[in-house]
Amino acid sequence: MTTEGIEAMYLETHNWGKAAKFFQALGYELEFATDHNSGQLRNGDGPWLFIAEVPESQEPRTQIVFKVPNADEFEAGDIVEVVTPFEKTHYGTREMTVRDPDGRTWTLSAPGAA
Repeated sequence: MTTEGIEAMYLETHNWGKAAKFFQALGYELEFATDHNSGQLRNGDGPWLFIAEVPESQEPRTQIVFKVPNADEFEAGDIVEVVTPFEKTHYGTREMTVRDPDGRTWTLSAPGAA
């Protein structure tokens, strides 16, 4: 089984409010905000965008998240280095981290276990 394309983009920022307003100006709509300076936006039926504020001392990262329909049936090919196997998240999914041949890491996300 392979991925089904891009599911989301995870973005870290030093200012949640400014970042959310920036993407809203680009046509994204706020789906929800948390009480800890983060939230999810979406533009149409495209991938969702999750933005989370991090401390000024931390370099903001951007991560693309690929969709996997079933973690138990997913098999990484020989060229895919698995950094962390699928693990449950606190928000109800299972995520895996892989590394590409150039050293970039990518997140694979599957629905939580039934």
